[in-house]
Amino acid sequence: MKKAILATKVGMTQIFDEVGNLIPVTVLQAGPCVVTQVKTMDNDGYSAVQVGFVDKKDKIINKDKSGKKEIIHRHGVNKALKGHFEKAGVSSKRYVREFRFENAEEYALGNEIKADIFAEGDRVDATATSKGKGFQGAIKRHGQHRGPMAHGSKFHRHQGSNGACSSPSKVFKGKGMPGHMGSVKVTVQNLTVVRVDAEKNLLLVKGAVPGPKKALVTIKETTKVEA
Repeated sequence: MKKAILATKVGMTQIFDEVGNLIPVTVLQAGPCVVTQVKTMDNDGYSAVQVGFVDKKDKIINKDKSGKKEIIHRHGVNKALKGHFEKAGVSSKRYVREFRFENAEEYALGNEIKADIFAEGDRVDATATSKGKGFQGAIKRHGQHRGPMAHGSKFHRHQGSNGACSSPSKVFKGKGMPGHMGSVKVTVQNLTVVRVDAEKNLLLVKGAVPGPKKALVTIKETTKVEA
């Protein structure tokens, strides 16, 4: 059975193991996720489980000067999604993702997936959107070297020669040039789960995980097999 869960990044810290070795870890608020849809081979052509994570906040407005409030609608959820969540018997969720499980039929609508599906020592893959860096030059974006910093150089932080003047008279694809940096989907593979707090739904993963604090992180059982 493949294991997966949605989490938010809390931040980084460090802990000590029983021997006294210092271990840098990323703290993840993993779940609880609820099953919002079960897809089967008969109905959908493949086996998967759709899960929701983080409740949507209700949008509340004042109806009169007395201070009486009434919930008008759930913030950011249209009628189609609202009906989808009500059919599953769960509250509206901010994030909805799908995991392909071979045993999807064993899940039922409304079932919870918590951090305790993972155990200490498990190997996982973490996927998130990396931090956005904006428009950056070739030195920061690609790690290129700068030119001489003397006054007559006129070549300090340029990305270098772009293309020959006669042959081939073009700039090849993949040339390292300035441009938008970061804010892309990044997966770090084969991370080790150091500690699991089932009561608080926390996962402590060794090393760094992509994305800023509060970023959505997908944690899956690793695809790499140890030799």
